[in-house]
Amino acid sequence: MSGALVTLEGVEGSGKTTQMMRLERWLRQQGRKVEHTREPDGTRLGLAVRHLFERPGVRPEPLVEVFLFMAARHQHVTEKIRPWLERGRVVLCDRYADATVAYQGYGRGVDPDLIRELNVRATSGVLPDLTLLFDLDPAEGLRRIRGRRLDHFEREALAFHRRVRRGYLEIRRAEPKRVRLIHAGRPPAEVEVEVRATVEDFFRGA
Repeated sequence: MSGALVTLEGVEGSGKTTQMMRLERWLRQQGRKVEHTREPDGTRLGLAVRHLFERPGVRPEPLVEVFLFMAARHQHVTEKIRPWLERGRVVLCDRYADATVAYQGYGRGVDPDLIRELNVRATSGVLPDLTLLFDLDPAEGLRRIRGRRLDHFEREALAFHRRVRRGYLEIRRAEPKRVRLIHAGRPPAEVEVEVRATVEDFFRGA
């Protein structure tokens, strides 16, 4: 495949979705062909998975959460991500394989090594070329999103979100070349400058 898969990860309220839109606009200005998507709802099947979590009385067990997200991920890769990469696109994805390690592994207590093995199978080996990790104190992130309708995961206790952050930082420590830390506590314009510099550095070395 000749394209590049760039994933954006981070705790709730870290600003990664806003930065993805800015990054896409900038990459297009540089003459690159770009596609953007998100998990789990990048496909109709994935959207159905997301809606399952919001149904009254439905609370999947942690391992069930893993399997649901893996099913959505496999559909996502097959239907969208792999075809885009094969056409030479830069694919920007809001959450991907690392999210399950952080949320269900560190957040819920499922074995992270099991999740990593399942990720390889669910993605058919289509793993990120670059991951931008938007790091932020979860308490600040939850304050940022306080005024909107919260989803299943956003409603979790602060302790859960702190475990998720710790998981992301562990992933970064294990793979510092792929996972680049973005300091997300600053104004959006400053964060955007760091994102651009990081992505430029990646493409220079690609």
